[in-house]
Amino acid sequence: MDNQNKSSVLQWLMPTAVMMVVIIIMLVSFTRKANKEAESTVSKTLISNVETYGNGLLHELEKIDSVGLPVSALLAKEGTKDAARVAELLQIVSESAGVDEVLYCDLNGQAVGLSGQKIDLSEMTYFAELSGATSPYIYVEESKSIIVMERVSSDAAQGYLLMFYPMERFSNMLYKSGYDDGCFLVLVNSEGKILGLSGATNSSYVKDGNLLTAVDQVDKAAARSLRGRMNNGSRGNVYVNNGKKQDIFIFAPLGTNRWDLVLFVGDGYVDRQVRYLRRNTSNMAISLMIAIATFFCVVMVINIAGKFRSNAKKKELEDKADTDLLTGLNNKLATERKIKEYMAQNPDTQSMLFILDVDNFKKVNDTMGHAFGDEVLRSLGKQISCIFRASDIVGRVGGDEFMVFLKGIATEENILKEAAKVETFFKGFQAGEYVKYKATASIGVAIYPQEGADFETLYKAADQGLYKAKKRGKNQLAFYRERNADGVETEESPETEDTSKDVDDR
Repeated sequence: MDNQNKSSVLQWLMPTAVMMVVIIIMLVSFTRKANKEAESTVSKTLISNVETYGNGLLHELEKIDSVGLPVSALLAKEGTKDAARVAELLQIVSESAGVDEVLYCDLNGQAVGLSGQKIDLSEMTYFAELSGATSPYIYVEESKSIIVMERVSSDAAQGYLLMFYPMERFSNMLYKSGYDDGCFLVLVNSEGKILGLSGATNSSYVKDGNLLTAVDQVDKAAARSLRGRMNNGSRGNVYVNNGKKQDIFIFAPLGTNRWDLVLFVGDGYVDRQVRYLRRNTSNMAISLMIAIATFFCVVMVINIAGKFRSNAKKKELEDKADTDLLTGLNNKLATERKIKEYMAQNPDTQSMLFILDVDNFKKVNDTMGHAFGDEVLRSLGKQISCIFRASDIVGRVGGDEFMVFLKGIATEENILKEAAKVETFFKGFQAGEYVKYKATASIGVAIYPQEGADFETLYKAADQGLYKAKKRGKNQLAFYRERNADGVETEESPETEDTSKDVDDR
């Protein structure tokens, strides 16, 4: 039956295991692909965000330029001799373009401000760049601003309309953007010099004012890659190994002056975005794994339940095979087997073996009938099993012979106590429902392992005790080695007579 069960289990368990392995491998592969796709999507999104910031900055600069263009045309047409008129036009630019500082400067560096005041720009570092500038945008270190320049060139006036875009506006670009507090966005030139900063101002990457130099101090290879790709006008991202973490720089060209916008984020931010994008995939994978685990658990429960049922059936059959049908006690084979098993496992644990033989049982059968004799045996088996522990071994080993093996009787006091318990039991034992019959028994006792280290020897010793009890007149208990009231063995030698013959109708 066990072999059949194992074969049946293997028939469905092996295909199930193979199927689960295949599904798990597919899930792992699918998860990896989904993770790569999510990472690629996050990377593209970050690059797109940087380009969006760049387009926003260019849009603001172009808006200022679009306001300055008609005003520069008016200055070229009307001339700049009337300082009040020039100041009026500059005020129009300031209000329309939303900038606080607007100047008109001639070719000698003499400028007029919003209020008509005269300003000398000839000593300013950026003045020298005006004449040779190829772009309308010039960064001014002193005022941390970008000049949006329009040339004024006519017979009436020669000079420059200068509109100052403050980089303070740039610093607000990441405000409420959803990025971590440690993220930042910088505008850098081709040498990595930081022209504008939005976000984390306390980052070690921005403290010295040059992004490429700061990255080079952390990861030289990443710095070379970032510098090269920025100089080539590329867009993308570079991972910087910063100790146990990876920092990510996303860059895109602004489209003018070889300036680039660079966004810094930590790997924790990217991981969260990847997890967010993969949430549906992850939920599906988790649900599928739960379904697989549930299926496996159901299979295991069915298998275990089947084994329990099989074991219960097997135990039921074993119990039936071990049970004496008349008394419900262990039969002879079961009694001997269980005692031998205990002896093998507990070779040094002192125990007791009783052999009980009902006195004059043949007369009971002859005078009162076999049915009444069976009732006596049935009642004896039921009552005697109640006075011992559940762990003790009680069995019917012959027609009217019973055997009791008491486990772990440690002291002589307990030996005498258990012997007295058995004797006392038979003083009050009665059988029969209508006719009460007082049955007695002769009892032989042997001590394990002193009087027998194996079952056969111990049985013979107990049988010697039984022979003594029969010889002395029945209805009593006798030890193989006699003991006094204190439990001390007496000098009387064990009986050596042949006990194979009955004594007085044993």
